[in-house]
Amino acid sequence: MVTAALIVAAGRGHRIGGPLPKQYRQLAGRAVLAHSVQRFAAHARVDRVRVVINPADRPLYDEAVRESASAADATLLAPVAGGATRQESVRNGLESLADAPPELVLIHDGARPLVSGVVIDGALDTLEGHEGALPALAVSDSLKRAAPGSTLVTGAVAREGLWRAQTPQGFRYPAILDAHRAAAGDNLTDDAAVAEQAGLAVALTLGDEDNLKITTEQDFARAERILAAQDGHAVAAAQVFETCVGMGFDVHRFGPGDHLMLGGVAVPHAQGVVSHSDGDVVLHAIVDAVLGALAAGDIGTHFPPSDEAWRDAESARFAAHALALLTERGGRLSHVDVTVICQRPKIGPHRQAILARLADVLGLDPGRISLKATTTERLGFTGRGEGIAAQAVATIRLPVDGADDR
Repeated sequence: MVTAALIVAAGRGHRIGGPLPKQYRQLAGRAVLAHSVQRFAAHARVDRVRVVINPADRPLYDEAVRESASAADATLLAPVAGGATRQESVRNGLESLADAPPELVLIHDGARPLVSGVVIDGALDTLEGHEGALPALAVSDSLKRAAPGSTLVTGAVAREGLWRAQTPQGFRYPAILDAHRAAAGDNLTDDAAVAEQAGLAVALTLGDEDNLKITTEQDFARAERILAAQDGHAVAAAQVFETCVGMGFDVHRFGPGDHLMLGGVAVPHAQGVVSHSDGDVVLHAIVDAVLGALAAGDIGTHFPPSDEAWRDAESARFAAHALALLTERGGRLSHVDVTVICQRPKIGPHRQAILARLADVLGLDPGRISLKATTTERLGFTGRGEGIAAQAVATIRLPVDGADDR
């Protein structure tokens, strides 16, 4: 399936000021746009990259892509001229692909230079079952309303169900092209809004806090810090690593109580669980999976239920111990996949809170944590509502001893 990335970089960036449009300013020694181009051109699932530019910026564009290691890559097509608005620029870019149309298109803001492969993969994976994909982050801060031009608070805004939209936004090419043609002359906020107006169903996929859109000088400073940290990780990555996978499973029967601990979050329920510790099946399964990937026994070996020291202990302590063992070996956690098995409670309403807490406990980007839930169709002890279970798969990276001799 052919995938094209359309990077929109025709704006002038007036809000930030300066002699150059922001996409051509230097960020860690290269133009902002060069970072965006390289990340898509280097991605294994992206076949073509086209940038939409202001024709007056062609010399700046040519210099920017010369700075990119992907400049000579056949993936990068000649740029196309944008329009008076972002929406018009996107439509021009989509029309330019019509002679050899791709099946999928990812539309990205050129001023988001730190998009990760995980975010790109998330958008493409979501398109396997949906008409549109929108990377986004749940709003976590309290929201307040003030009158335009005023600093006085006039009320609160409920944040439940609110998301911060990012790019790349992904679509099936023919459908989004038709949607943009139908929306010509409108001034919608993003491509997801164009798709929604055309009746296309757009699904959320997990974004990334580092995938910031550069708008202010503070954003430039933050992006520099992120890139510096990533460069440090790149040096470490020069060492040879191997991938190891472990599987964990945990189960607890229901007992007295009014909540369950799941992934470090107290989920209201008519019952609690019978357990020596806090009975968090999600974290217990993850800990067992990490220990399994390390071939380091199981959770009962390290935290025996006969030891009163672990009475009512928070399971985050067990996770910290397993991750410390991983760090001692020079390894790192790459990905976790968890499935909760129960009839009740429903996991969906608590999924984002659990993901956020797991990201904090495990030190992982939320995009590297999969959390699913299933029932057993009322079969077995979980189907009868007698207990809850969870299974987890953890992927870790461990340095290879004697790699130079292999």
